[in-house]
Amino acid sequence: MELIVNILSGTLLLAGAFFFLVGTIGLLRMPDVYSKMHATTKCDTLGAGLILLGLMVYSHGELDVAIKLFLVIVFIWLTNPTAAHIIAKADYNQKK
Repeated sequence: MELIVNILSGTLLLAGAFFFLVGTIGLLRMPDVYSKMHATTKCDTLGAGLILLGLMVYSHGELDVAIKLFLVIVFIWLTNPTAAHIIAKADYNQKK
């Protein structure tokens, strides 16, 4: 059973790191602020969610750790789109 937990958590951690890498490449390659923001926001939200989900699996059923990690995931899901909206609005207002 421990082997399955380790494989599942490792897979989730690697998938999260992959999405962070894709977001970083998108940040470097995209031409304008809106494209960069889109690439990083989507990939960072998914990457962080997968990494934290992998840590939840790796916590071996410790409920207090799993609840805290879940709350961090919810916080990231709520704040990343809000931050992206504020960045886009600031760029739009600056170009006006």
